[in-house]
Amino acid sequence: MTDAVAPREGMVISIRTRRDVVVVDPDRFMAAARQALCDRNPGLTDAEAAEAVTDVYDAVHTLLDRDGTLAADAVDGEMVGVGGRRPGARVSGRPDGLSPAGWLQEVVLDDTQPLQDYGCFLPEDPFAVSRARGGVESSPRPE
Repeated sequence: MTDAVAPREGMVISIRTRRDVVVVDPDRFMAAARQALCDRNPGLTDAEAAEAVTDVYDAVHTLLDRDGTLAADAVDGEMVGVGGRRPGARVSGRPDGLSPAGWLQEVVLDDTQPLQDYGCFLPEDPFAVSRARGGVESSPRPE
């Protein structure tokens, strides 16, 4: 457990999240993404959706746009480590063709600057934790 930290003016709070899923049924995965696109664009035909969602990146972004996360319905029961599924155990039969495979969040305080302040020129690795201020604290939280 970390020591109590009071908020202060100018404090940067960063939340870093890692979310893993395993594709267990590629056809279902692509179909779910195309359906997500149609849900957001009711006038779209199946053929137009198939033309718009052609690869993993298209599918992931389409599902994220609609749901905010992949396999959103599984987040609460997706423990990593003790109490979670055994390594290599996959969930099959989900309509989206995905097997949730864990997620973690980390709270990082006092990174050198918020992403907004970089403008159009993000740092080389925007997920790296900057330790330049010397006051960066982090608290990982497996979910």
